[in-house]
Amino acid sequence: MTDVNVIENKISAARKYLKILEGFKRYSQSEIAGDITVKGALERYLYLAVQAAIDLAEAIIAYKKWRKPSTMGESFLILSEEGLIDSKFAKKLSQMVGFRNIIAHDYEEVDSSIVYGILHSELKDIEDFIEICSRIQ
Repeated sequence: MTDVNVIENKISAARKYLKILEGFKRYSQSEIAGDITVKGALERYLYLAVQAAIDLAEAIIAYKKWRKPSTMGESFLILSEEGLIDSKFAKKLSQMVGFRNIIAHDYEEVDSSIVYGILHSELKDIEDFIEICSRIQ
């Protein structure tokens, strides 16, 4: 059974990864593409941030005793069904799972322009999700 402390720990982990990712914003897209160490580290922390959001969603589902997801992406859809987030936001968060899977399973070379774009414009979604989840009682 999940309690509020588990949710708080997941929020703390997600915030930690987002803070680390802020440090990568100083790199240009060409610097990221040209330095495999920076690109690899950036991809790893993006993976961890997305995984933290997934873990947070799953912790909330367990805490609220809502139906269990059959996939990681479905976790966000369940949160939408239960009214915690809207369906458009759930879809955006679910799409992050696909990106996470590409990184995790090395399906293909990850385009540095995609990584750069996520770093500069998509992390706000995780921040917003954390803010919503921090109000769970």
